[in-house]
Amino acid sequence: MVIPVHDVNPVRSTPWVTYALIAANLAVFLTMPGMADSLTGGGGLARQCGLQAYLDHWAAVPQELIHHQLPRLVPTGDTGVGPRGPGCVIAPPDYTKSPELSVLTAMFLHGGWLHLLGNMLFLYIFGNNVEDRMGHLRFLLFYGVCGYAATYGFALLNAGSGAPLIGASGAIAGVLGAYLVLYPRARVWVLVPFLVFLPLRLPAWLVLGFWFVLQAFYSSGGAVSDAGTVAYVAHVAGFVAGILIGWPLRKGTPPPPEPPGILFGRRARRRR
Repeated sequence: MVIPVHDVNPVRSTPWVTYALIAANLAVFLTMPGMADSLTGGGGLARQCGLQAYLDHWAAVPQELIHHQLPRLVPTGDTGVGPRGPGCVIAPPDYTKSPELSVLTAMFLHGGWLHLLGNMLFLYIFGNNVEDRMGHLRFLLFYGVCGYAATYGFALLNAGSGAPLIGASGAIAGVLGAYLVLYPRARVWVLVPFLVFLPLRLPAWLVLGFWFVLQAFYSSGGAVSDAGTVAYVAHVAGFVAGILIGWPLRKGTPPPPEPPGILFGRRARRRR
């Protein structure tokens, strides 16, 4: 796995939507129960019950999206002691929920600091150029469409799942797909773990192509990893949606600067 840190692809305008999305994701994360201090691991059962109740309300749930059936009992966020010991109190929901709208709210929820920061890093590096090419409003609409495509793509293949689906990674995968077709030759600085983190400058088609192949590999069950908690299918669906939407914009897209004599982060020697 490679970690992108910067791309050599200047923009012509300030990516206000990208910045606003990053700020909104951070703000929502800090309001989620127990997430602000999740690095310390504090909160115990009370934090777990509060977070579960919060996600049942605001996260996207595949069986709700496909069958449009809401659960009769949900966690209230309170703790209690039952026949099996301490646990979360459940009761009929005291709120109404739109499964379709939950796809939008779920795009701003994250399960921890690493989940949030990883997504925001990819959005920060690749989102500005896609926004620059599409324009602010079209990019915002594009981001939402990719997020919906990713969530419903996952839900269709997991229609019986009652697990909450959260995160901006489906929408951001769409941004990566669009970047791949718009700027395949842009240079991206990455850190490659090999005993130590090696900095390399690689073409975007290699970095993003490898990322997509890895997501497809995990989504097919080709590796165990943490596939049970990461919606790799959503990443694949979002990425494909980004490619399809970005493809017509290839014509007329200004090519990124490519310094002469640079090959995979090193200066190539000229043959004499």
